[in-house]
Amino acid sequence: MRLAPRLRCIHHLNNIRISSRQLKQIHAQLITNGFKFPAPYAKLIAHSCKKSSPEAIAYAQLIFRHHQYPPNLFLFNTLIRCAPPQHSISTFATWVSTPHFEFDDLTFIFVLGACARAPSVSTLMIGRQIHTYILKRGIVSNIWVQTTMIHFYAINKDVGIARKVFDEMSVRNSVTWNAMIAGYCSQSGRVAQRYARDSLELFRGMLVESTNSEVKPTDTTIVCLLSAASQLGVHETGCCVHAYIEKTIDSPENDLFIGTCLVNMYSKCGCINSASSVFKQMKQRNVLTWTAMATGLAVHGRGKEALELLDAMGTHGVKPNAVTFTSLLSACCHGGLIEEGLHLFHVMERKFGVVPQMQHYGCIVDLLGRSGHLREAYDLILGMPVEPDGVLWRSLLSSCLVHGDVEMGERVGKLLVERQGGESFDDEWCVGSEDFVALSNVYASAERWGDVEAVREEMKIKGIENKAGCSSVQTTGSQGLEVL
Repeated sequence: MRLAPRLRCIHHLNNIRISSRQLKQIHAQLITNGFKFPAPYAKLIAHSCKKSSPEAIAYAQLIFRHHQYPPNLFLFNTLIRCAPPQHSISTFATWVSTPHFEFDDLTFIFVLGACARAPSVSTLMIGRQIHTYILKRGIVSNIWVQTTMIHFYAINKDVGIARKVFDEMSVRNSVTWNAMIAGYCSQSGRVAQRYARDSLELFRGMLVESTNSEVKPTDTTIVCLLSAASQLGVHETGCCVHAYIEKTIDSPENDLFIGTCLVNMYSKCGCINSASSVFKQMKQRNVLTWTAMATGLAVHGRGKEALELLDAMGTHGVKPNAVTFTSLLSACCHGGLIEEGLHLFHVMERKFGVVPQMQHYGCIVDLLGRSGHLREAYDLILGMPVEPDGVLWRSLLSSCLVHGDVEMGERVGKLLVERQGGESFDDEWCVGSEDFVALSNVYASAERWGDVEAVREEMKIKGIENKAGCSSVQTTGSQGLEVL
């Protein structure tokens, strides 16, 4: 007699869309019919977590707590896997000290995955504590726990520890290698090129190991290699990666993601004609492909061709997004196309439904500043619907230096310096000596040496040191970049 209600409950749980009311009704039916098998309760938890609201997450936790006693590990792991990262981490922390409740390998995989999905300084500290707990439990030898740990550390910018975990592994699979290679390629800033070289070196090690094991490069590996070549921006390195792809993949241009990465790589390596050739050979192209091509044309000064892509995208049924307009506006900046850039900026929301964001305002400020329309750029910044960031003001300050507008340069320079010294500044505003040096250069251009000395003295008082510059060049016969 109870079989039919049970089957109906399971059938409803397999449906994609279930309202909160239906979830509670199914839960009530399961309890009424004495259904203790954990699988449908796990589906209830998963469906409830998909809603992501505080009420839904609380209900998912209630299902776990009241299913049976002692707590069911399968349901606990489901809750950790499906809940938003912060809820997963807090749930794990609540139960970690509960006596007689043992975790398994999946628990640590899911909680480390949650830490990877919400990278921050505090999350990194929590992940390190979980790592210590795993070491004390003696289960660090699980390959999937170690691989997830590598991914977690890399996402949280602690590549050194990620590599240490990788080197200590006795057994690795393709996912492990990809996690470490992708970790190197995901880094940004001044260390990006160094880690890009490390990823290529690691790939060579992967090829060596593949001769004695079942470890083989995958599509993920290829995409990471192209990302590393793009980071380095060295034509020879990019060609070597492309040659490897040609040997291992039939018609790589037919692969949407690899083809897009090839277009991006050749553009960043200075081979815009090669990028265009790959682009034209691709049978399938999405908005990322079109944007990569537009970006390449933009940075190579072929602004009008980049703008022509916008019309071509519509012809092929591809709708531009925010990144596309950033590339097109950048093309206008590099090409000095003032009227075209302003027209794009004004129609992007009205015609294409793309709301201008900070980077779009930055492109227009740069465009106006380069052409000497400093007052218009200043008024645009003041009239923004959101608070401008330091990047916009620095762009305007740079234009003031180029065009010799001391009055405007002093106004903007003082604003930047004062924001660095205020109580509410953040990392985006506080960049060190650059703003002070720029303001000093404004005064120097007007031969106001007393003000130059005052700025330099303020730097000494605040303990701000001028950073030395550096350049990266490829020397003859070198396999990488030498920093000189």
